[in-house]
Amino acid sequence: MITSKLTTKAQTTIPQPVRTALHLQPGDELIYEIDDQRVILTKASRGSKTDDPFRTFHEWNSEADTKAYGKL
Repeated sequence: MITSKLTTKAQTTIPQPVRTALHLQPGDELIYEIDDQRVILTKASRGSKTDDPFRTFHEWNSEADTKAYGKL
């Protein structure tokens, strides 16, 4: 198990084994997905899930919304 501490400013250092596993470099963007009591950390890539502004709004994730806003 790999751990890190949270500072008083809600910051943490991503441990070296995690940075190596995700091939992280300074300036890389990260994706945090909350799944119940777990958080999944993924390296973002250009054109990935982070480019979809509606992705974080689950209540706007219906078929009607996709049809209405899919081409914006």
